Amino acid sequence: MTAEPEILFEVKGRVGCVLLNRPKALNALSTDMCARMDAQLVKWAEDDAIAAVLVEGNGEKAFCAGGDVRTLAENGPDNSGPAEAFFATEYRMNARIFHFPKPYISFMDGITMGGGVGISVHGSHRIVGDKTLFAMPETGIGLIPDVGGSYFLPRLPGKLGYYLGLTGARLKAADCLYTGIGTAYVPSDRLEELKGALVEAELGSPGDVDQIIGRFAEEAGDAPLDEFRDLIDAAFGERAVEEICDHLEAIDHPWAGKTRDTLAQMSPTSLKVTLEQLLQGADLEFDDCMRMEFRLVNHLVTYRSDFFEGIRAVLIDRDNSPKWSPASLEEVGRGEVEKHFEPLGDRELKL
Repeated sequence: MTAEPEILFEVKGRVGCVLLNRPKALNALSTDMCARMDAQLVKWAEDDAIAAVLVEGNGEKAFCAGGDVRTLAENGPDNSGPAEAFFATEYRMNARIFHFPKPYISFMDGITMGGGVGISVHGSHRIVGDKTLFAMPETGIGLIPDVGGSYFLPRLPGKLGYYLGLTGARLKAADCLYTGIGTAYVPSDRLEELKGALVEAELGSPGDVDQIIGRFAEEAGDAPLDEFRDLIDAAFGERAVEEICDHLEAIDHPWAGKTRDTLAQMSPTSLKVTLEQLLQGADLEFDDCMRMEFRLVNHLVTYRSDFFEGIRAVLIDRDNSPKWSPASLEEVGRGEVEKHFEPLGDRELKL
């Protein structure tokens, strides 16, 4: 019996429809899925019959829970070629989405993390629903918030992006709208109706897409993040992870204590590299951010970094007790951080 394709493409009306089709794997991205998506976007960008692209995930749980990082980690640092190929393919696809010349609509209804963020957040229309659960949880597995995180996170209001990138905080629909990650909330049970309206419409301009989505969009309610916004902006406005932790320690509020405890569970190396990544990314163009991230992940997969321990603890053994090395922020010196940003020579990402 032939296995179903991991990603499906179909044209309905004037809409190019994409279905991420790995529901049992929460639609996690493989190298082949990224390559096929990238190639299809090239074709649709040049096809005058296609007025917009719509991306959704198969199944009830996830839009896309990320990239298939477990498979990459299982190869180990001595066989980093597959990981390098995956990240290069994925990042080229992310850049294609960012530069896509037509409306690009994502139904982020369900788990949307890591690679799922990269396949949605850079598009023009980001629809969140009742099942949306958004996060960039990479510091908890010894990685960095990639797929363009160094570009979009520092550009969120205030210091929200630094908070999300360092803590891996999980957001639902209202918070996604509050941060600007989502552009509209549509109840989950109306998404199929919205899709029908889009594919049946005579789409003549991007404004037509806005108008149709506007007919279905509703208020998502109060954003929980708003309660802590001043605390977030103050603490995560610091320019060193130790200073962020000290600032949180000085705040007499339960949120600050919980946030400090969360940071204490993350890879110290990942936290320091991530903060430097976001600080640099705030001043870089998108493509330069992707090149920087490619350097970072390539360095992380070519030595026995916390990435391999994080995947073991969270996705393989599932003991959720990673043994980070170095184990403390104080042990991660400036030189240790800077080596992750070193150029790759002829292995630099080509966009």
